[in-house]
Amino acid sequence: MKLAILGGGGFRVPLVYKALLNDTGSPRVTEVALYDQSAQRLEVMRSVLAQLAAGHADAPRVHVTEVLDEAVEGADFIFSAIRVGGLEGRTRDERVALDLGVLGQETTGPGGIAYGLRTIPVMLHIAERVRALAPKAFFINFTNPAGMITEALQRVLGDRVIGICDTPGGLGRRIASSIGLDSSRIQVDYVGLNHLGWIRRLVSDGEDHLPRFLADEHAIAGLEEGEIFGPSWIQAMGVVPNEYLYYYYFNRDAVRSIVAQPSTRGEFLVAQQGEFYAAAGNDPDHALDLWKRTIAHRKALYMAEAKGKRAEDEEPEPLDFEEEAGYEGVALAVMAAIARNEKSTIILNVRNGATLPGLPADATVEVPSLVDANGAHPLATASPDLHQLGLMQQVKAVDRLVIEAATTGSADAALKAFALHPLVDSVTVARDLLRGYVDALPGVAEVLHR
Repeated sequence: MKLAILGGGGFRVPLVYKALLNDTGSPRVTEVALYDQSAQRLEVMRSVLAQLAAGHADAPRVHVTEVLDEAVEGADFIFSAIRVGGLEGRTRDERVALDLGVLGQETTGPGGIAYGLRTIPVMLHIAERVRALAPKAFFINFTNPAGMITEALQRVLGDRVIGICDTPGGLGRRIASSIGLDSSRIQVDYVGLNHLGWIRRLVSDGEDHLPRFLADEHAIAGLEEGEIFGPSWIQAMGVVPNEYLYYYYFNRDAVRSIVAQPSTRGEFLVAQQGEFYAAAGNDPDHALDLWKRTIAHRKALYMAEAKGKRAEDEEPEPLDFEEEAGYEGVALAVMAAIARNEKSTIILNVRNGATLPGLPADATVEVPSLVDANGAHPLATASPDLHQLGLMQQVKAVDRLVIEAATTGSADAALKAFALHPLVDSVTVARDLLRGYVDALPGVAEVLHR
């Protein structure tokens, strides 16, 4: 099988390739096409993957290309992890909002809106090329904001587009392990949108064990989400929120903490990855070791603002390739279930249909889904409570306004998207955000014809 990775010079590509090396099933991926617009990044990744493949006689062969059509033609699966505007664009997503006293984060709030505005047209062009050159391929979307982008792509590729995120499933497994359950035998009741959802039940052997977890303050405190939200808030809610809900429940704290950091997450990554690609390009024989050290430091500072961490205070632990897989594990599980008809239940971003009556049928939601040879199918689930549904509806309305603005060039739709987002508290601020992003990001200005 052929796998095309769009954004093939990106930092997580070795994680995907390592998962492919460990895959012993049949059929399996035998060819990987890496597509990126940066020749330098592609060459570095070629070096890293070659070193990973050493000793593997049946390693998937790798070729790199700066030509989109060459990468996707004839592909069986396509993974998309592109970043339109690069990390420099991310830093502007963050700073425009922060300068107005509003959350600056790449997927949540104003930053996610700006990111979506400039990304959707590019992704729709890619979808058209996929439809022409690989019409039977399944398109597995990592590109953020994942829920919004997946929904836009489905307008071209239908249900062959599946959005993935490792956070919900990983959270369920970590809760299970914290109370002594076999994480491979659990069923997680999760409902939400991408980066906005809640675990409501954790079932093992027919029994819901979430109440036992919620009663154990020590277990909650030992969880990353316990560190972020505090055990008392999780206990008060009676559910376990996705970590990104920190930006909603503790918005002022988050903004204050990000402003207090010496740099935003985007600025940290610009410096860190710039150093890595330069060093690995100059010393390709040690590219894998350089990558391992860099990604370990990157991981140690994930959501640093929510955990009170600073880059200079953190000593990263060595990268363990055998630890629980992230995005790459979810993506490979989806691919295996489709290619081999190995039915599996995975929390994914899929078209709603009749799953959640409070949202449009063509809206993308993040819920447990059955994956088989015919793709991903959302499973029936209990309705969200009023708070959950209300927040989902408001954020989904924003997603759809962003898609409208990105596909029609409507500045009014873009303004409404900023103004109606629950993390923007004023139409006046929304106007300033729109003006700021148009001035700071040529990609946004071009989409809105301004």
